Amino acid sequence: MTTATARISRPGHNAAKPSRDAKSRERALAWARRAPLLPALVFLILVTQLPFVVTLIISFMNWNSLSPDKTAFAGLENYATVLTDPDLRQAIFTTILLTVSVVLISLLIGLGLALLLDKKFIGRGLARTLLIAPFLVVPVAAALIWKHALLNPTYGLINGVLTWVWSLFGSAAAPQLDLLSQAPMMAVILSLVWQWTPFMMLILLAGLQSRPMDTVEAAQMDGATPWGIFRHLTLPHLRQYLELGGLLGAIYIVQNFDAVFTLTAGGLGTANLPYAIYQTFYFANEYGLASAAGVVVVIGTIIVATFALRTVFSLFKKEAAR
Repeated sequence: MTTATARISRPGHNAAKPSRDAKSRERALAWARRAPLLPALVFLILVTQLPFVVTLIISFMNWNSLSPDKTAFAGLENYATVLTDPDLRQAIFTTILLTVSVVLISLLIGLGLALLLDKKFIGRGLARTLLIAPFLVVPVAAALIWKHALLNPTYGLINGVLTWVWSLFGSAAAPQLDLLSQAPMMAVILSLVWQWTPFMMLILLAGLQSRPMDTVEAAQMDGATPWGIFRHLTLPHLRQYLELGGLLGAIYIVQNFDAVFTLTAGGLGTANLPYAIYQTFYFANEYGLASAAGVVVVIGTIIVATFALRTVFSLFKKEAAR
């Protein structure tokens, strides 16, 4: 009886052994595939995550480089200062206002341009290339273009056009606009909208070209108006693309520093939170407070990025289900 049991159990034992060997081989193959990525992963951790951990530690310290002897642990005092200090609270409000304005205006203009480029016409490829060009310009260079070539009150293009138009009507004195001093926030918004509208246009154009055209053609045959097709078919289809463009744009614009620094140097109420961090760190030498403000920006960016990733995954699932 014992011998029979051994004969029965032995084949099972031999069958279990190859399965464990197969699992170990699969693990070895998986590590072999991942091994070439390890140097890049280590480099990414050293370059991004390690500095953030150091910044997080400094954010809990009372550290001013002008008084190094008074460096001490401050707990949540720096975070409380970020939320209660009038200048930093104003910077947070400016950041929200700047981000929301630029994202909404860019989405609206980008939607209009995407609808135009979705139509077939002569020179569509050239028009698409020209409309994408502002997004390819370096942010600092784009801000310099707006500051000197367009908005300068003496030799800027906008005032030059106004002078020319006024001369056509026989008027000697044309109104001179100086947005950089009269409406600095509008100048910053215009610069960022000019740069980010092509990005929104590309995302929405991709959404338009992925529409099920059979449904659109069926609606046209049933006598639906262009507005009705846009409202009931196109716009619902573009909802996720609008969300994706808005979220990705918000991630980048909330961290914008170039336009504010170049156009207004943070003056006249245009200092957003990244510029306020720059001032706190380099001028006030408050390392702990600047680090706490930076962590607040990172947390806000992570929250927005989480929603963006969910939207991207839902788009991928939708495309895979087709």
